[in-house]
Amino acid sequence: MKVYRLHTKQNLPITMEEAWAFLSDPKNLKTITPDYMSFDILSGADRPMFPGQIIQYIVTPIFGIKTKWVTEITHVVDHSYFVDEQRFGPYSLWHHKHFIKPIKNGIEMEDIIDYKLPFGWLGQLMHPILVKPKLNEIFKYRQAKLIELFGNYE
Repeated sequence: MKVYRLHTKQNLPITMEEAWAFLSDPKNLKTITPDYMSFDILSGADRPMFPGQIIQYIVTPIFGIKTKWVTEITHVVDHSYFVDEQRFGPYSLWHHKHFIKPIKNGIEMEDIIDYKLPFGWLGQLMHPILVKPKLNEIFKYRQAKLIELFGNYE
C-alpha cells in the first residue's frame, strides 16, 4: 500500500517563543482548523505538550461524517520540533512532524506528514479525488489563519 507525503513550509514574523507557545498548545489546533470541520477536543489538551500525551478529538472532515481521532505526541524537543501520530482515526498511518527554526526576522515552520489510506485500492483511488485536495485545503486555511494571527513574513 502506498505511503503519501504532504510537505509544507511557512515563514512567520514572530519569535521562537511566540511560535512555540502557540504551535505546541494543542488547544490552538481548533483555531487553525476550518470551522466546517467542527473540530472539538474531547480530552488530553489540558497540559503543556509532552511525549506520551494522548489527545482525543472529534472532527467532521467530509460529508458531515463525525470521526473520532486519537493522536499521541511521541517526540518533543522544546522550541524545535514535535511529532504527533494517529493511534485511532481515519488513516491507516498518520505521522506528522512539526519543525520550527529561527530565520532572519522570524521563524520557519515546516510540516511533514506521512500517511496511508485504508481500503486498499479504493483508498488509493480516492486519494487524488478527495483526500489530497482536502488536506491541501486544510493546510492552505492554516497558513492563511496564521498570517491573520501573526502577520505576513516579508
